[in-house]
Amino acid sequence: MTELPKTFDPAAIEQHWYAHWEANGLFRPDRPGAEPWTIVNPPPNVTGSLHIGHALDNTLQDILTRHARLKGKDAMWVVGTDHAGIATQMVVERNLAKDGVKRTDLGRDAFIDKVWAWKAESGGQITGQLRRLGCSMDWANERFTMDEGFSAAVLKVFVELHRQGLLYRDKRLVNWDAGLGTAISDLEVETREIQGKFWHLTYPLADGSGTISVATTRPETMLADMAVAVNPADARYTALIGQMVKLPITGRLIPIVADEHADPELGSGAVKITPGHDFNDFEVGRRAGIEARDMLNMLDARARIVDCGGVPAELVGLDRFAARTRIVEMLEEAGALERVEDRVIQTPYGDRSGVVIEPWLTDQWYVDAKTLAQPAIEAVRSGAIHLVPKTWEKTFFNWMENIQPWCVSRQLWWGHQIPAWFADDGRIFVAETEEEAQAQAGEGVLLTRDPDVLDTWFSSALWPFATLGWPENNDARLGGRYPNDVLISGFDILFFWNARMMMQGIHFMGDVPFKTLYLHGLVRAADGAKMSKSKGNTVDPLGLIDKYGADALRFFMAAMESQGRDIKMDEKRVEGYRNFATKLWNAARFCQFNGIGGSTTLEPPVATHAVNKWIVAECVATIQAVDLALAEYRFDAAANAIYQFVWSRFCDWYVELIKPVSNGEHRGTIDDETKAVAGWTLDQILVLLHPFMPFITEELWHGLATRDHDLIVGQWPMPDARALDPAASKEIDWLIRLVSEIRAARTELNVPPGARLPLHVRDSGDLTTDRLVRQQAVIARLARVDLTVGESTGGAAQVVVDEATFVLPLEGVIDLDAERARLTKAIAAAEKERDALGGRLSNASFVERAKPEAVEKARADHADKMAEAARLHAALGRLG
Repeated sequence: MTELPKTFDPAAIEQHWYAHWEANGLFRPDRPGAEPWTIVNPPPNVTGSLHIGHALDNTLQDILTRHARLKGKDAMWVVGTDHAGIATQMVVERNLAKDGVKRTDLGRDAFIDKVWAWKAESGGQITGQLRRLGCSMDWANERFTMDEGFSAAVLKVFVELHRQGLLYRDKRLVNWDAGLGTAISDLEVETREIQGKFWHLTYPLADGSGTISVATTRPETMLADMAVAVNPADARYTALIGQMVKLPITGRLIPIVADEHADPELGSGAVKITPGHDFNDFEVGRRAGIEARDMLNMLDARARIVDCGGVPAELVGLDRFAARTRIVEMLEEAGALERVEDRVIQTPYGDRSGVVIEPWLTDQWYVDAKTLAQPAIEAVRSGAIHLVPKTWEKTFFNWMENIQPWCVSRQLWWGHQIPAWFADDGRIFVAETEEEAQAQAGEGVLLTRDPDVLDTWFSSALWPFATLGWPENNDARLGGRYPNDVLISGFDILFFWNARMMMQGIHFMGDVPFKTLYLHGLVRAADGAKMSKSKGNTVDPLGLIDKYGADALRFFMAAMESQGRDIKMDEKRVEGYRNFATKLWNAARFCQFNGIGGSTTLEPPVATHAVNKWIVAECVATIQAVDLALAEYRFDAAANAIYQFVWSRFCDWYVELIKPVSNGEHRGTIDDETKAVAGWTLDQILVLLHPFMPFITEELWHGLATRDHDLIVGQWPMPDARALDPAASKEIDWLIRLVSEIRAARTELNVPPGARLPLHVRDSGDLTTDRLVRQQAVIARLARVDLTVGESTGGAAQVVVDEATFVLPLEGVIDLDAERARLTKAIAAAEKERDALGGRLSNASFVERAKPEAVEKARADHADKMAEAARLHAALGRLG
């Protein structure tokens, strides 16, 4: 045990303790015979750096992991990174471009070598940052979604799904990123509001008998129109169903078809149908009997116009937007442009390329998600997978029950290359190796491997079991670690990752991948806005760690994580939790200075003093509250229970109540019983707080005593109700209320802090009288009063606690008339502000039209002024 420094300095202890834990293998699961407990981290992109969302997600995971470890479980937190196909390929291509090199100049194999070289040199930034956050991950078993073992699992799953008819090749529409030249997932598409136009077009009937009007935000797509749809119930068009329309510019004939997709209430009620370039139109086309292979495609992979039938030569090869301009001119020249409206258009953009996404018809590999979804739906419905918060179940069921085929192929070079080989005659052979594919095809058949790679969500869907050694190791559910105990994830990837892990886990392992799925919200800016680099309102968690320490940031994340709600970033709260750590540090220094060290027993020491019985009871209640909160994944409730106990009960009151006093001064010694109880209580605090604030707790654990083990592998406290003494607890609660009321009265009435006042008591019962006798010295010290016999005279303040009235004579101490005047004036000012704010809030126009944050602030200010007015009225009333 060494003397604790006077000042708490997070930076001085964090690096030391993390290196110590990792070097000594304390994150590794190594408890033979103990109950296994497993969690896997959502693998961050290998290109990534720690952002505030990562800080939240990983803090919550670490709290559960450290808690499980302290509960005696063989806790394993699997860590790894995702190869991030698009992001990583873009990073390396940008680096090459600085030297004027394109990936096509290198060829596929040489380019992939460059990517692996980049990963070895620069691809581990985020793992170092997770260490700074204090994440107790099993680094000795770090995984990567393209390491050798994981790749073997990916190939096996692809081949097995194909063999079972659950994975197939099909021609369908995809989100096509023309900037990257690949299909992308919905998650990689961001919708922006763009000021655009709505073009109303006239299509003539082929027989010359009339025209039909349609409208579009993308006039260039008319080159690939294949029908005009009208609602079968729309009497205006009943006679036209089945007739042909002659397209302007191309001259192609297309039919008028009946489909309920056309809404009679919108526009003309007729809709142009381009099945090769619109997701809704694709379905209309299929209902009209148009096969996907026959749908027209008017764009190449870089979104340039191709001739899909009758396209004028001057348009072929033009970029889609340049073609749009010329097509509008041609429509106007042909008299086919009725009018143009300005309109705000919801436009999809690639989140990485920044280009407009095009629905594009192409051959891709698909997983039969509908079939795989059924067992996952049942798992959630039966409770085999517990969704927290439960409110997400409705959204989950709605999406899963309407799930579409999952496009798993990407037109990239970096990633798991699809294990499929094409023969010249169109046959496709799927196998884990080229040798197996050749054996299927037969000798002499020339095979070419599919150049595409798999979507990263396909490989990461295997994360809960491929990271544990599957398929090579599948014994006893992967050592008892499958299913994982819990998965913590942002709600935004519920379908892209969580649901797909459910599908693949149940299908290949015969059991759910995790027992509980906890979905947390987003970390938003202080005003509630979503954080984004373009808005400039992002927060760097590493900067906050530098400023306030990892413990403060972690505690903020936990305390603010309320199920079903987003977190508003508030740096002042982070600073407040840094102050909380400092307060605990100072309390520990007080204990150390007064001979209070670490406890030698897990059981509460024998206590005879009321104050010691009280703190033991408060500690037991806190342990129970934290246990219940963590069992229910109420991170905020657990953090706040610890906070209140440490700050209010232990530091503010217990430390004050046990301070040694001799001749009215803080001298003398603390008795052995109190030392034992204080040391035990402080140990319980350190263990309870460790999952939330691991660094300061480990430092204090060793600073207060010579230990035979580190706190990280300590033992979680057990609440022992036998230690409770209700009478003692009630007495100290009464003492705290009495001292608090007297202090409040002194403050409100401007009594000088150093002034000692006489204290008269009226109407006290036997219980209060007995308590006053036992606690007289403490009351005198903490409230700066002297109990006096007899009635008071003159102006006085009155405090009522239970049945007794406590009277503080104030004649000669303060100017009573001036104090009454001051309070009266302050009451009037507070009530005026209260009523003004109340008037604003009762104005429906203000509540409906003002920004939500302005209304919220007005409500908070109104509540403050109401409380202030009530408090001042009470103070005035005390003067009699």
